[in-house]
Amino acid sequence: MDAWTGHDVPKLPGSGQPPRLYDSARRSVEPSVPTGDAATMYVCGITPYDATHLGHAATMITFDLVNRLWRDNGHDVTYVQNVTDIDDPLLERAARDGEDWIVLGMRETALFREDMEALRIIPPAHYVGAVESIPSIVTHVLSLLDEGAAYKLDDGTGDVYFSVAAAPRFGYESGFDRAEMTTLSAERGGDPERAGKRDPLDPLLWRGARDGEPAWDGGDLGPGRPGWHIECTTIALNLLGDTIDVQGGGNDLIYPHHECSAAHAETLTGAEPFAAHYVHAGMIGLAGEKMSKSKGNLVFVSRLRGDGVDPMAVRLGLLSGHYRADREWTDEVLKTGEDRLARWRSAAAAPSGPSGEGLLAAVRESLSDDLDAPAALAVVDAWAEAALSSVGDDEEAPALMARTVDALLGIRL
Repeated sequence: MDAWTGHDVPKLPGSGQPPRLYDSARRSVEPSVPTGDAATMYVCGITPYDATHLGHAATMITFDLVNRLWRDNGHDVTYVQNVTDIDDPLLERAARDGEDWIVLGMRETALFREDMEALRIIPPAHYVGAVESIPSIVTHVLSLLDEGAAYKLDDGTGDVYFSVAAAPRFGYESGFDRAEMTTLSAERGGDPERAGKRDPLDPLLWRGARDGEPAWDGGDLGPGRPGWHIECTTIALNLLGDTIDVQGGGNDLIYPHHECSAAHAETLTGAEPFAAHYVHAGMIGLAGEKMSKSKGNLVFVSRLRGDGVDPMAVRLGLLSGHYRADREWTDEVLKTGEDRLARWRSAAAAPSGPSGEGLLAAVRESLSDDLDAPAALAVVDAWAEAALSSVGDDEEAPALMARTVDALLGIRL
């Protein structure tokens, strides 16, 4: 599967500071210093049954900042993102609308690519669908069965489950107790009350074929389709190795998705932790509620673009809150982003300004502190105000300011 078109990222003088990121598993901010040939990051992508909303955009911008900081530190980056192009929500939406699920998925994935390109998200090195990964997924599920870490239900469905008892550290990534995990499992695609399971928390690895549903050859598993968590495990292991530097997504993926995908990976490889950092972005709300497809309270990136809103103003609006915070999208947030963009563009055209090197150092310092984008924006705001007031005699500063916000914040002036 092809990703979107990228853009040139300006090279800045000197080098940045190693980023420190909050790790959900350790519940603390820790340095992210990749030790391999390239920094490795896996970010969970979309299930393409609707257009890209601002919650998706905020998550992708978060990990775009990580990508940019690593590059500024001189690291090569291998970034992988998946597309869950077969899953219950996709089939349900297609059935509701009387549409072919393949056509629906292809259309929404194409729209997502357009939105990511408009928001200037550096594309992943590998953009991979679940369907194209099924042969590898089958291999991994069979391996888990051979190890006794998985089991097939005896109800004739062909469904295969992972046994959480095979992962002694299960729960370490989220830190949730069993009661909370059970509740969240039921709310987020799990089936804790499914009869025949050894443990209510055991997640689905392979769903046996059902009448009227698409299915693929599962070899000794029988026909069917993959569970959600093993999809991401397989894609990450195949392309990034046994362990990775960052596993990323929204904070609604902490459990069960990231907990289970880590448990699958660690059981398959024996290497732990699966990710040096589990990094999670906050939710974007509208009118006091989380923005979600189920609630129907979505603000779509494509609709904003269609209304003539500059994607850079949208990006600035989403950067104005700290990435880990659940926060609201309002007309005022967008208006502030538009005003900020206009000021920065005017300042970048000024004949001179305060020290460009000082600005670069301050922006790097802010972002290295757990992606403190609001602090970085404040630094640029102060520099722009001074430049527009004819303060400072560094004639090279406006150009360096424009390159800085481009390279580190992804804002094209």
